[in-house]
Amino acid sequence: APSGVAAAVIYISAMVCNRPCTQKEVAEVAGVTEVTIRNRYKRISAAIGLQKPTA
Repeated sequence: APSGVAAAVIYISAMVCNRPCTQKEVAEVAGVTEVTIRNRYKRISAAIGLQKPTA
């Protein structure tokens, strides 16, 4: 669903901009589950070559 993709992009953007938030926080605001964000995060980050932050 588009809302899951949007939520994952918000989550990724927050991490990239050093404004980390939890998947739970984004999920609650976006009205999706944490699992949805986690799954979309994995797909999107793999597609764009994003590496997990080390800190």
